[in-house]
Amino acid sequence: MKRKIALFAIGAMMVGAMAGCGSGSSASNSTAGSTAAADDGAMAIGYSCVDMNNTFQTYLVAAAEDKAEELGASITVTDAQNDVVKQQDQVKALIQQGVDCLVVVPSDSSAMGPITNAATEAGIPLVYCNVNPFEDFADIPEGVHYIGSDETEAGTYQAEMLGEEIQSGGVAILHGGLEYEATYKRTAGNEDTFAAQYSDISVLTKEDANWQRDEAINIVNNWITAYGDELTGICANNDEMALGAVEALKAAGREDVKVVGIDATPDGCASVQAGEMLATVYQDSVGQGGGAVEIAVGMANGEAQAETYTMIPYQKVTAENVEDFIGLN
Repeated sequence: MKRKIALFAIGAMMVGAMAGCGSGSSASNSTAGSTAAADDGAMAIGYSCVDMNNTFQTYLVAAAEDKAEELGASITVTDAQNDVVKQQDQVKALIQQGVDCLVVVPSDSSAMGPITNAATEAGIPLVYCNVNPFEDFADIPEGVHYIGSDETEAGTYQAEMLGEEIQSGGVAILHGGLEYEATYKRTAGNEDTFAAQYSDISVLTKEDANWQRDEAINIVNNWITAYGDELTGICANNDEMALGAVEALKAAGREDVKVVGIDATPDGCASVQAGEMLATVYQDSVGQGGGAVEIAVGMANGEAQAETYTMIPYQKVTAENVEDFIGLN
């Protein structure tokens, strides 16, 4: 936990530097450490974070840093601040500074072509993490790997846990930005599972809360007014939005509405343990973030990968087993 807090502070300083200097300056500043590390003979990893304002992304970065330290490698983290052009510029700058391998969490799953091309043309191993930029894993080119989790599975697990609890009624879905594969697949997992397994549950509405707690509060306040007692459950694409839903429902005295999230963050697990959120779905930040670094370093060392992708399973988290997941993210 101490490493995560320290890392978040570093990430915040990097964001400030980027805001003050623009993407060109921030890229050269953030890659300076890679050049120095390369001079010392250490493996140099470039890590492009999609957005340090996203809680789960800070856990991925912490896991990546821990794994880099374990492997004796250096790691330089840049923050794309959810800007695909900034991310492309930062990755290209990391390549120019001579990193040995790259880990990238895409800011837009449909716009990673320039980054993939830049890395493969430079002969630098590239591991995409958490957000899948490939429609078909057969399309992953040589020298590139993907590690993440089956987003549809997360949505399916949510719907199963909520469906078993409420059995009938109206459900609303808080989803993330439309540029993310996770948004579509988690939401589809919700809708398809309700339709297939719980015919007495209907999806009333779905709305983009941009992965953020405060935006979810405003949306759920509107839902409470619009749907009244019809609203019996909420699926949120991540724990931050789920926690916003819980806050809005508590303020309105609607403790009858059940909420499920995804990620099993510390706050999410605490809410489940307190009986506020019904459940969440564990997304393994260590498996993804640490695994991405381990694969990238292995590829840079010439180790062949048996597969072009690695899938880390999700797990259901309820009041009965939540203690097993506290502190894992």
